[in-house]
Amino acid sequence: MSDRDRITGLLGTSGEDAGCEGTLALLAESVEGELAGRDIDELLPAVAAHLRNCPACAEDYQGLSVLAREQHRA
Repeated sequence: MSDRDRITGLLGTSGEDAGCEGTLALLAESVEGELAGRDIDELLPAVAAHLRNCPACAEDYQGLSVLAREQHRA
């Protein structure tokens, strides 16, 4: 196992990660997919991986998700 693999394992990030910028660019698409009943892990796996590991982006996602659900119900 390489040092990079050990660091990746410790940080909990495996595979592709969209990063903050990439995730924020796809946040609306992620929420729309969720509202349509799609699994974000299948729809946008790199975004899903990032959301699992970045509390700030996960908080933005949750906030947008709540707003979208409220508008969807109205």
